[in-house]
Amino acid sequence: MTIKSIIHDMMWRRSHRVVGDAADHDMAGGSSPTCCWANLPQELLREILAKIEAADSAWPSRRSVVACAGVCRSWRQITKEIVKVPELSGYLTFPISVKQPGPRDYLLQCFIKRNRSTQTYHLYLSLTNADDGKFLLAARKCRRATCTDYIISLHSDDMSKGSSTYLGKLRSNFLGTKFIVYDGQPPHAGAKMTRSRSTRLANLKQVSPRIPFGNYSVAHISYELNVLGSRGPRRMQCVMDSIPASAIESGGVAPTQTEFLFSNADSFPSIPFFRSKSNRSEKFLSGPLACQKDGALVLRNKAPRWHEQLQCWCLNFHGRVTVASVKNFQLVASPENGPAGLEHEKIILQFGKVGKDLFTMDYRYPISAFQAFAICLSSFDTKIACE
Repeated sequence: MTIKSIIHDMMWRRSHRVVGDAADHDMAGGSSPTCCWANLPQELLREILAKIEAADSAWPSRRSVVACAGVCRSWRQITKEIVKVPELSGYLTFPISVKQPGPRDYLLQCFIKRNRSTQTYHLYLSLTNADDGKFLLAARKCRRATCTDYIISLHSDDMSKGSSTYLGKLRSNFLGTKFIVYDGQPPHAGAKMTRSRSTRLANLKQVSPRIPFGNYSVAHISYELNVLGSRGPRRMQCVMDSIPASAIESGGVAPTQTEFLFSNADSFPSIPFFRSKSNRSEKFLSGPLACQKDGALVLRNKAPRWHEQLQCWCLNFHGRVTVASVKNFQLVASPENGPAGLEHEKIILQFGKVGKDLFTMDYRYPISAFQAFAICLSSFDTKIACE
């Protein structure tokens, strides 16, 4: 019997309750002789899971790694130890990966699909050169009298703030020139919640007061007035409130979320990996506390150059962008974050148009897929004062 058939057998037994509820007993900390796969020797189990992690290095085969984490507590714990964060592995394996910083050495390639009729946006991890990919995040545009909200969710069919799959939102001012990215949960240990009517309503619905839920500011985005005439390049700045400026330096560290804090124990029922109850507050964060706003990482768009022959502004996207658009941009660290050097020339986020409703989004450390997606959503909004 192969290891993948073992996983399939174990998951089938759990779903049909034919193990004598052994899996649930194991989840509670006990053990059962009928749960043969859960009681494998730790050394053998670790070796098996390590081989699966090494062999299944790309989606869709990587779903086997996720399946391993859903078998039982012992499998889940070892899988958590083996699977590295995107910063080190470059893999987006579990849902929490979209909240963790991307790889340090290269840009992680993704793309965004826009649906004009439903005002929704879907983020995918690129798998091949074609426009197929693994779904990561979804967002829905909500127009209000004085602002515009983009609700960001882990589920494409449930994009409400009261949902267990709600991650955060992007809010713009009336002119569409200033934006704030809010995380639904604290991005670092010193995060302070922004009070609002929606936050108060959400708090009333909480099942447990131990679960922090609300609006935590993680980034401020601003677009400057275009002084170069109509349809010229936009000038934008992103202040990453939750990331210290030192994160881009050699040896610098950005806060990294390690698990979701759910008020409902049934959230993500198919992947119990995310429902660990032990040391919840201690395991939620790793890395340094975020600095005050004046010590935060500042990103600015890379200035384009004027191409005389093409008569347009140009940036080198290395083949990732094929359609000229005012929405296209590349973000680099601002020189004000420290002495100028190679670290400030590295592109941290780039976004560009490749089709009528298809856009590429590539990001790297120290920002996460969630933060990158929110920043790119701000580019879709109409900016009356900038164009």
